[in-house]
Amino acid sequence: MKQIIRSSYQLTIQSTFTLTTLGFSIGLLSAENSVTHSKPNVIFILADDLGYTDLNCFASRITKTPANKQYYETPNIDKLAKQGVSFEQAYACPLSSPTRASLLTGKYASRLGFMTATGGNANTYYAQGIEPQVGFHEQDCYWSDNIKPSALLNGYTLVALPSGQPQDKGRDEITFAEAMPDYHSAFLGKWHVGGHGSEGYQPHNQGFEELDYYDAGGSPYFNWQKAWNQKVLGSSKMRQPELMIGKSEINNDIPYLTDNLTQRALDYIDIQTGKKDGKPFLLYFCEFAVHGPNKAPEATIKYFENKSTKGWKGQQNATYAAMIKQLDISIGKIMDKLKEKGIDDNTIIVFMSDNGGITVGSGAESITTNSPLKGQKATVYEGGIRVPLIISYKGQIAGSKWCNIPVDCNDLFPTLLELTGQSKSTHFIDGQSIAGLMKDTENRKKSYTRDTYFWHYPLSVVYKNPENGLPFTPHSAVRNGDYKLIFDWYGSLRLYNIKKDISEEINLAKKMPDKTQALFAMLMNFLENNVEKKYWPRANPDFIPAMEVRTKPYIDLYKAYIEQKNIVELTN
Repeated sequence: MKQIIRSSYQLTIQSTFTLTTLGFSIGLLSAENSVTHSKPNVIFILADDLGYTDLNCFASRITKTPANKQYYETPNIDKLAKQGVSFEQAYACPLSSPTRASLLTGKYASRLGFMTATGGNANTYYAQGIEPQVGFHEQDCYWSDNIKPSALLNGYTLVALPSGQPQDKGRDEITFAEAMPDYHSAFLGKWHVGGHGSEGYQPHNQGFEELDYYDAGGSPYFNWQKAWNQKVLGSSKMRQPELMIGKSEINNDIPYLTDNLTQRALDYIDIQTGKKDGKPFLLYFCEFAVHGPNKAPEATIKYFENKSTKGWKGQQNATYAAMIKQLDISIGKIMDKLKEKGIDDNTIIVFMSDNGGITVGSGAESITTNSPLKGQKATVYEGGIRVPLIISYKGQIAGSKWCNIPVDCNDLFPTLLELTGQSKSTHFIDGQSIAGLMKDTENRKKSYTRDTYFWHYPLSVVYKNPENGLPFTPHSAVRNGDYKLIFDWYGSLRLYNIKKDISEEINLAKKMPDKTQALFAMLMNFLENNVEKKYWPRANPDFIPAMEVRTKPYIDLYKAYIEQKNIVELTN
């Protein structure tokens, strides 16, 4: 077990949360309750690319449309919401790997160096077999969608979560599995924070027993086993005998990936409930659904092709609808298994998506719609970072509750520790427990004190900016209270009152210059003090303005800010 340490680059602020907020102490879960252990089991289910209104319960909440009038079908997840608390303003990172790194550690992804999600061809120093330049980790890489012309060069990104290896040079990120040593902890599904099969960074290096897993961004949904069991190195310069990209125990009786992984989860629950050691279990189940490629059982697709509500709110992709349906069935089977085993009243279930939904796929086909939220995956608009989050603790918390307090994905680390009665974390984290909000959904007792959140995506990306339809340029953002400032490093500022303007339609930047200036200063202060400069975008010295396809000129607002110029007047 790794020691919980404080890395030199981290701040010395202590993360605080109170173990008595909800009465989730060991005593509350003691012998008078008819449970197997004194502490609850935990099942954390992370969906992939699932949009905010892809769930009936969230869509009904935000559009006032009943589930039977919608296109997608999520009755089991709705049932989970009815027995738990749904968080109406839960935030993640714009893309997969950053969110996963943040969830595992309780820290901002940008502080860790996880800027984006990379493919298996990520050209890290390690993959190239070369010594990194001073100040870089060997799992850093420059990732680009080759968008030209570009006024900005992308920031670098880290692709493997440091685990205390010699090459990590003292960095050893503590995961929630490692912070819960009295649990049987297992990982199942999509990893994508291990350097695409790099030795030393897989689930077993971060406190988990490995079930079936794959260290990649996406997976085939049929005949996936060959890819998962691949051992041949992607680069001969990697200093390891074989690739550690994943493993899959072949089960030809269950041909669809979502269903197959679900059976592995059910088998794990069976095994754990049969143990006599008295230790609870933690299952971190990262579904590949509903990430592309869009594939689903033909019968389910046909059902949605013929459904009368097809087209509701722009939802018309039958395959995507079928993928959501299979995901929902997965959740239902897990809930049924817990009830069958008699542990549903002593099991915490967390359900969340890793980022917003994809509105348009790589082939320009319509996937889903995040409306009334603006934007999609890979953007820092609400459609890219606001995600569904449900926490159920059936035996202890009344269900059918909604919490409208903004929370962040890095809050889940301390929340799990509090709900399971773990020792308080002694190392720095950014998150704060939201356990208190599960009973006090309006936060009247002020158990949750965060009101400011940061995002940093320092890359140009093929996903389109909803304002101009062009590839998205590097963006950073801050939300403070009801206001959110989006900084487009190409030269624009967008200020929105999210409470009043959930669709981010009214830019208040020039109408509220003092607020804009204050939030920009807050954002820059965060980046300057917490994010290494290698993870910032930078001006492209070879950029030719005459070739720019954007109608507005590039303006270096950060430079103007350093020079104490009026950035609100300069913004385009």
